[in-house]
Amino acid sequence: MSHDVIIIGGGHNGLAAAALCAKAGRKVLVLERRDVVGGAAVTEEFHPGFKVSALAHTAGPVRASLVRDLGLQLQTVEPEPRVFAPQPDGRALALFGDPAKSASSIGAFSAKDAAAYPKFHETLTRVAAAVEGILDVTPPDIENTPKLADAWPMGKIGLKVRGLGRDDAYSLLRWGPMAVADFANEWFETEALRAIIAARGVAGICAGPWSGGTTANLLLHAAANGGNGAGSTVFVKGGIGAVSEALAAAAKKHGATIRTGAEVARLTTKDGRVTGVVLANGEELPAKAVASGTDPQRTFLRLLDPALLDPEDLRRMRNYQQNGMASKVNLALNGLPTFIASKNVEDLKGRIHIGPSLDDLERAFDASKYGDFSQAPYLDVTIPSLTDPSLAPTGRHVVSIYVQWTPYKLRSGSWDARREELGDTVVKHLEKYAPGLSGLVAHRQVLTPLDLEKTYGLTGGHPFHGEPSLNQLFTMRPALGWAQYRSRIPGLYLCGAGAHPGGGVTGNPGANAAREILKDL
Repeated sequence: MSHDVIIIGGGHNGLAAAALCAKAGRKVLVLERRDVVGGAAVTEEFHPGFKVSALAHTAGPVRASLVRDLGLQLQTVEPEPRVFAPQPDGRALALFGDPAKSASSIGAFSAKDAAAYPKFHETLTRVAAAVEGILDVTPPDIENTPKLADAWPMGKIGLKVRGLGRDDAYSLLRWGPMAVADFANEWFETEALRAIIAARGVAGICAGPWSGGTTANLLLHAAANGGNGAGSTVFVKGGIGAVSEALAAAAKKHGATIRTGAEVARLTTKDGRVTGVVLANGEELPAKAVASGTDPQRTFLRLLDPALLDPEDLRRMRNYQQNGMASKVNLALNGLPTFIASKNVEDLKGRIHIGPSLDDLERAFDASKYGDFSQAPYLDVTIPSLTDPSLAPTGRHVVSIYVQWTPYKLRSGSWDARREELGDTVVKHLEKYAPGLSGLVAHRQVLTPLDLEKTYGLTGGHPFHGEPSLNQLFTMRPALGWAQYRSRIPGLYLCGAGAHPGGGVTGNPGANAAREILKDL
């Protein structure tokens, strides 16, 4: 049986592409290696009665047009404060959606920064609004003569940038290549505030706050969430897996077929064109188009015969930066932890930032450069059971901890051997801010970059399918000339986070890819 479109991988981007193609009347088949759909956007029970967003723990947020066009039924909540940053001296800094409330919290640290914050918020909001459209467009092919179809959407974005005025437009051009530490230092003097802002620029990247180009990562995140100075902290009731389940339901509603436990072994080709896939069990499935929701290296170096690639393209793909730097520690607790910096449970409902200063962040990154993880790691912590009690038994809680800068390749030992050492390090570090935490732990799950690769299919353990660095963004994601979702091989497309605009639970890459697939079909 032939299909119009086969989607490899049932992650949220693959499901978004499948749902949109099916809605357009195309015959769509989704093939997922695991027994559940969702990829990195899954809710899993890791201890009896305890469920957690296993990898990604906040939404991007999900693309508004995707929610509207597919009629997705998602219950979301954005608690206040959005970010709570306890400090070693017992104080805490909190950022809210309302810049006036943020300024009030900042005032306890610096009157100067409290006065500067509203301007920072307003400037970032204006700049983000001007570049927001970049998330929805297909990047132009700058290797070849630009087409009118490319020029029109880019022209609209250009007009918005021009409409910013000279000062904001100049700032936007200057900020992109900057180290996010320099960006934060330009605005503020308070280390705690600088660190919170810098964390947005280094999220999901093998770079520290003093690395060039990290402000571009911050601006990309700001464009996705409206530019609020505090960023966004969007939880989905039922865990992040509820997003994938809603997309899967929409795809099925419009006629798509989803097969789990169906691992794709290789792509089939004829006369230089991709014609379908072969499953691990030998079953061959033909299709007019194949869209891969897996990462670029898995797609082009494992599923596709590399001999079909031009030597220069093969070189580019082999040098694509895709080694991961993130781990996840999930805790099942017998009670709610108590933080020294606050007795108000409302403070703990958003993201809890553990990284007091720029130097603390940079030192944590430094360890990873030499093949190790820091003894004082940067942590992005959530307690999702506070906003969604269904995730844990009554009176108990789950804690989801994103651990930045844990290198895929360790200098000493293996991840299998050092898994629990990482878990111990994370709990010990967090316990400095929440004494007694270890005594509440009923169960602990540690997911290393190796687990992200083996269990979730993320080559190199990279949750974003590759570095969101300047040389791998927009027209160069995943590589120069490959950014139009169509690969160099006719019939083969990319629809995962390795395509523009990259990672995060937004559905943007899948939605953009579906548009190009439908054009070609």
